[in-house]
Amino acid sequence: MTDPVIITCAVTGAIHTPSMSPHLPVTPDEIAQSAIAAAEAGAAILHLHARDPETGRPDQTPEAFAPFLPRIKQATGAVVNLTTGGSPYMNVEERARPATDYAPEVASLNMGSMNFGLYGMLDRYKTFQHDWERDFLEGSRDLVFRNSFKDIEYVLAACQANGTRFEFECYDTSHLYNLHHFVQRGLVKPPFFVQSVFGLLGGIGSHPEDVMHMKRTADRLFGADLRWSVLGAGAAQFRIAAQSVALGGNLRVGLEDSLWIGKGKLATSNAQQVERARALVESLGRTVATPDEAREILSLKGGDQVRF
Repeated sequence: MTDPVIITCAVTGAIHTPSMSPHLPVTPDEIAQSAIAAAEAGAAILHLHARDPETGRPDQTPEAFAPFLPRIKQATGAVVNLTTGGSPYMNVEERARPATDYAPEVASLNMGSMNFGLYGMLDRYKTFQHDWERDFLEGSRDLVFRNSFKDIEYVLAACQANGTRFEFECYDTSHLYNLHHFVQRGLVKPPFFVQSVFGLLGGIGSHPEDVMHMKRTADRLFGADLRWSVLGAGAAQFRIAAQSVALGGNLRVGLEDSLWIGKGKLATSNAQQVERARALVESLGRTVATPDEAREILSLKGGDQVRF
């Protein structure tokens, strides 16, 4: 309870499509500006995806990241976290390339395969700017987001060679046990930055008891080596963030996870969500971690050892 709270901001992601919000960053310039503003608002870690600037479709080529990574590094001291999740429609080699090419301090790593249902958003959104958006959502009815043991081993080996550490994304308790399996094999070293994900169709729900169950399980498996964080999808975002802070944990916000700042009200920026998260942390009597404090808590290599 005395450690500073690490706020991660997931700037754009690969779940929401451009038609859902005019505020979703799509172009390299928008991603850079939004990430820098989020860091200025208090985000110690910036979790980054890239998109095609014309269509907004997820783009996991290293070339898509190149225009904004140096800008973000030059303008902020924030820790850069590159996704290896990419999009659930991509294979693991494609998803891992930005992290292997740019050697960030942190890379995300999904800890298990799962059904990944986004098609429910078609009930809310009826018209789309780009042809790919409807098919992207509808296709998730028959989508398994593959993260096999072999896939996880591939990312671990490819990224650890560069000194990159991981944000372990766990969408259910089974994913915590998968992480424990790799710990027992000696393939993962502490501390363990575990991002518990709540409220996505195919993973654990967003009830407070779901949050407690994930926390109890993670505590039992990883003990003092655990660095626990949460993200709540959609309307659950700040409720679950508050529960984590009250339990001594960390949190993630950002337009990847939720487009909203309140009921029926779109967030106008990532920084707006970070500002809300910071106020939440401070209202509960805790402090917000600086990037350098986050580096110390997570045992990161430092921003001078990345390749961008």
